[in-house]
Amino acid sequence: MLIAKYYSNSDVRLEEMPKPEIGAGEILVKVIASGICGTDVMEWYRIKKAPRILGHEIAGDIVESQSKKYKVGQRVFVSHHVACNTCKYCLAGNHTACETLHNGNYYPGGYSEYVRVPQINVEHGIYVLPDNVTYEEGTMIEPLACVLRGQRVIGVGKGQTVLILGAGVSGLMNIQVAKFKGAHVIATDIDDFRLQRAKEFGADKVVNANDVGDIKADKIILCTGSYSAVEQAFKCIDRKGTILLFAIPDKNIEISTVDIWRNEITITSSYGAAGDDLQESLDVIASGKINVKPLITHKFPLTRIQEGFNLVAKPKDSLKIVIEP
Repeated sequence: MLIAKYYSNSDVRLEEMPKPEIGAGEILVKVIASGICGTDVMEWYRIKKAPRILGHEIAGDIVESQSKKYKVGQRVFVSHHVACNTCKYCLAGNHTACETLHNGNYYPGGYSEYVRVPQINVEHGIYVLPDNVTYEEGTMIEPLACVLRGQRVIGVGKGQTVLILGAGVSGLMNIQVAKFKGAHVIATDIDDFRLQRAKEFGADKVVNANDVGDIKADKIILCTGSYSAVEQAFKCIDRKGTILLFAIPDKNIEISTVDIWRNEITITSSYGAAGDDLQESLDVIASGKINVKPLITHKFPLTRIQEGFNLVAKPKDSLKIVIEP
């Protein structure tokens, strides 16, 4: 089968490998759609483990099954990471801290024609797509689940002012979710295309990141790896406010401990999504409460995946890129 192996952002190579064979309790999924995540092009992070087959936002068809739960022909979203549900973190509701979740994956990765889904992922990470949810929308289940979890972590709610720094794919999803929760949303970016999209996705106010002024927010969600955005977050956070590192910069953050202490500022992060988050994400997509379709601006076959990586690494008039193996 054809796969795409990551060596660097500018070097994603098409190669051949045998189609995976499945064992007891496993399934084989033909990948129909696979989203390119912004983390896939965080070269400083990814290149440490290169070469490897990336891709963790997939939807496809079950073509072989040795599971009693799922049958050939079902359309599914497959979670790449699943928790053990038995460790101290899982039992405390902190599934994304589970060691199993951090180390597990399907094989070989989403940028391939087929993936073998291990038994633990079959048991805890398969979501059958309703008829009204397309494969492309299925690729958005995991990224939206991360947004839902992040906003739950910081308690976004009605009447709050939420400042979203960065209006790329994750920023636009955060806008939709924050509005859905009843917040007043301000969005920033340096790109006019993305500022316009932020308006279209429901932001109450959009501001060029170079001209933020004296905005104060109860919650700030960092959706860009720009270090200047981190500095901006500390200037704009109100007393008793919370900063969520949804995205992270490529260097350590310097903070004013006096300001954090005096103004009782909370800084936190969120990583990934758990099973309940993924189910909630599928439910809100299927119900139409959150519309992810306009986020998908480009689709490429696997043979053109390098073009997709180029667009994600240096986006222009693009948002979500989906690969169709």
